[in-house]
Amino acid sequence: MFSTSRKVVVSSLLFVSLATAGITNAQDKAADPVLDLVSRLTLESYKSTLKGLTQFGDRRQGTRRNRNAVDWIEQQLVAAGCDNVERLTYAFDPEPRPPRARAPETEAPDLATPTGGVVGRNGSGPGGSSIYGYRAETGVNRDLDAQPDERIRMLNIEEPTNGERQEVYCTKVGSTRPDEMYIISAHMDGHGVNEAVNDDGSGTALVIELAKIFSAPDVKTDRSIRFALWNNEETGLNGAYAYVEQRQALQGIEDPVGSGRYPEPKWLGMIQHDMMLWDHGAPRADGTVSRDQRPEADVNIEFQSASELADDSMRLAFVFKAAADAYNTDYPATVGPHMTNTDSSAFMNLIPAISLRENERGAHTGAGWNPTWHQPLDVWTTFTDKDFRLGLNAAQTTLAAVAGLTGARIQ
Repeated sequence: MFSTSRKVVVSSLLFVSLATAGITNAQDKAADPVLDLVSRLTLESYKSTLKGLTQFGDRRQGTRRNRNAVDWIEQQLVAAGCDNVERLTYAFDPEPRPPRARAPETEAPDLATPTGGVVGRNGSGPGGSSIYGYRAETGVNRDLDAQPDERIRMLNIEEPTNGERQEVYCTKVGSTRPDEMYIISAHMDGHGVNEAVNDDGSGTALVIELAKIFSAPDVKTDRSIRFALWNNEETGLNGAYAYVEQRQALQGIEDPVGSGRYPEPKWLGMIQHDMMLWDHGAPRADGTVSRDQRPEADVNIEFQSASELADDSMRLAFVFKAAADAYNTDYPATVGPHMTNTDSSAFMNLIPAISLRENERGAHTGAGWNPTWHQPLDVWTTFTDKDFRLGLNAAQTTLAAVAGLTGARIQ
């Protein structure tokens, strides 16, 4: 359970963060370190990092392309200034899957064509009227031939095998409270015979970009920040659960004693980022989805109302909401209570845990709002700068909130 002392920390930091987010025009914003840090995020850098991930295809776990992507991510963190990059190793040995089915030749998928057919109305009101819009069928593409781009097909031709898995993390060590930390994370694996741009290259690139900013020589924080890129999310959050299993008992232990070093600082909160780019609205009656980012697009901050720490996670979510209100440049943020199906679930009964997403996971993504999800369409050319800016705004939200929570400053 979440200790009383940690609850006090979260509550007090909530007050500090909300106060920081409440800067008014009367205050000199030029002296605001959070504003300075947020201004260091650029669309060009975010896109460049995300584009770099596409060279590894869908980065499906258990393949060479996944292992090469882990190596590349480690290199990016080192280049960002993380001088303490580490790897966590675990085994993944499930029962083998049946051979991949081959579908008949079809035309290239298109956003204007329903990918799986229309399921029907997503809930109904009096007289059968729709209250949530329409649902479209979802699923995972495992057919190599469904990907029309030959280059991308070749990147993804290798099938996964069981065995050792690795994932990478690094830490910004706090200057006055190195024994406490927030975890900023995303999953780097994907599937669907694509480039896994949105799911979850968008979150992986976000974490790398924040690691660059917080690791800059002139940035100091009171508390520590860990940047973690989980593996095996798509197989059941296995990488995140492996981290909890191996690292939970090490929290707050000074090693060596008297050194002031804490290999696993106490976890104060966990922030996951999973699918950050696509908010084009609900499917139409025929199952198609708009090609354009909707004007009312927003960053969804979710906590799980059924978790043991729902109240604490909700408070953390509203810290992030306040940060978004103060510092986001293009899209607002909303808070929802149905976090599910992502790596924060491994932490939600241990510490306050939230997930940032493009859509509500249950009501929207699960209802077919995103036709690129686990499909051949999750490739670079599908997305526009309006989509990428939604991911950038999620980065602004997390950067601003974590800066307030950890006492970030510029020296």
